[in-house]
Amino acid sequence: MSVKTERRLKIKAHVRHKISGTAERPRLTVYRSNSQIYAQIVDDLAGKTLVAASSIEMKDKMTKKEQAGKVGELIAKLAQEKSITEVVFDRNGYLYHGRVKEIAEGARKGGLKF
Repeated sequence: MSVKTERRLKIKAHVRHKISGTAERPRLTVYRSNSQIYAQIVDDLAGKTLVAASSIEMKDKMTKKEQAGKVGELIAKLAQEKSITEVVFDRNGYLYHGRVKEIAEGARKGGLKF
């Protein structure tokens, strides 16, 4: 494993020790690969993924940051269909910058509160 990956996993473990998703306020978690970005809303107490969205479904030509914003809006729309309005944001060890920030802003724009 690279030093960068080890650092991210260490940060992730530290953050996950502090936050957890419940049925009333589930956890919005982000995963970022080199080419795609994924978001899912998880109820940790039940151990279930309630809603998931990713940039894989997007066929339009756009930048990765634009894709992340669209994924944020999509996850917010899917969450509101399941009557989820408040979440806890889990950046999964990534810096709150770039694509991770775009997902958060897109979700807020879509109506999620965190």
